[in-house]
Amino acid sequence: MADYYETLGVSRDADKEDIKQAYRRLARKYHPDVNKEPGAEERFKEINRAYEVLSEPEMRARYDRFGEAGVGGAAAGAAGFQDFGDFGGFAADIFESFFSGFGGGMGTQTASRRRGPARGDDLRLDLKLEFREAVFGGEKEIRISHLETCNTCEGSGAKPGTRPRTCTTCNGQGQVRRAARTPFGSFTQVSVCPTCNGTGQMIEEKCETCGGRGQRQETKKLKITIPAGVDNGTRLRVTGEGDAGQRNGPAGDLYVYLYVNEDAEFRREGINILSTLKVSYIQALLGSRIEINTVDDTPQELLVPPGTQPGTVLTLEGKGVPKLGNPVARGDHLITIKVDIPTKLNPEERELLEKIAKIRGDRTEKGGIEGFIGKMFGG
Repeated sequence: MADYYETLGVSRDADKEDIKQAYRRLARKYHPDVNKEPGAEERFKEINRAYEVLSEPEMRARYDRFGEAGVGGAAAGAAGFQDFGDFGGFAADIFESFFSGFGGGMGTQTASRRRGPARGDDLRLDLKLEFREAVFGGEKEIRISHLETCNTCEGSGAKPGTRPRTCTTCNGQGQVRRAARTPFGSFTQVSVCPTCNGTGQMIEEKCETCGGRGQRQETKKLKITIPAGVDNGTRLRVTGEGDAGQRNGPAGDLYVYLYVNEDAEFRREGINILSTLKVSYIQALLGSRIEINTVDDTPQELLVPPGTQPGTVLTLEGKGVPKLGNPVARGDHLITIKVDIPTKLNPEERELLEKIAKIRGDRTEKGGIEGFIGKMFGG
């Protein structure tokens, strides 16, 4: 069984920010759209699973105490997260199945919990964003398929005009008890009623719309707001858009996981934007003002100082990514300078550069004048 801390490469006392940074680094490396190597997709799933558990304080506490068993429900549904609010009830069911013959009361409480309203399942949706959509946010329309309460029977599962009646197998308890003799004595085994599936009710005439389930699978369009500054692995929660609850219970939530497409011109590092700018050796030597593209799609004038060397990083302050949760604050745009050194010169250029070489006292026998230019720029 995998250790989630090892999966993310963090220590057991790592704080939330360390876990988040480790996840982002690994998600970029193993995302199936980026890494086509065998096993990368499975590795990506393991990374996601580890982050889901360790990024939630309550879930992490359970994992630290009980290991995988304490958070096993999180992997139960293909749709995504499940409800962990009734972990105590889960433990009560286990104890009841073993010890129900040694006291009263617990079976009645469990049956009541089963027959009462049940929260719907949470759902997960993976959503791809263009680079600038992630930087500046905005509205996005999505389509989801989820369970909704049947309008015909209002969630009861019974044909309109009829009502469910008490289950005759369990007398409405939702459970059946069976005595079993073993070498260690007589025990009472408690299990979910097979007739009513634990609801304590029987539907004689089922709703024709939902087939007696009380819910229908529906496809729905939603508009969600993408905050400025989101990044790979950012998770958005849309309250109440998961599956409808049973017996008029509350709906679950929809969790939207964001994945950002790469851009041909810009890269991102935290809240900074990175790009490169190629200048001629003359521009680097004498200095120049060059109009460059920014992530805002508004050209910006950049001053390249005289004598700029290859690899120099110039900064446009406040032209980076808005800070998530505080879009007024932005990172910077960092431009790495690349100097275009020609491999061939026309006679006029060569003559002028040879004069400069003589003035500077630079020898040009080895590598010719091109070698002199390379020498000027660290080549």
